[in-house]
Amino acid sequence: MRKEYDFSKGNRGSVIESPGKTRITIMLDNDVLEAFRGRAESRGIGYQTAINEALRAALDDENVPLTAGKLREILRQELDHAG
Repeated sequence: MRKEYDFSKGNRGSVIESPGKTRITIMLDNDVLEAFRGRAESRGIGYQTAINEALRAALDDENVPLTAGKLREILRQELDHAG
């Protein structure tokens, strides 16, 4: 390693730009973040990718009519989380 480096021509910020993506700051509950990290790790993907996939799925669900089966599934999930 050198004793000194010249950073006079360096730029601050991201090294590699990600086309089609925007960096944001978001506040999530700790338990939600840990759940996504755990699920992502078990699938071998990053937790941000897992969150992005969940958000996309939620957007897709908005356009799907609510059926009795889907309502039962949602209620089961909510009751599991509450108890």
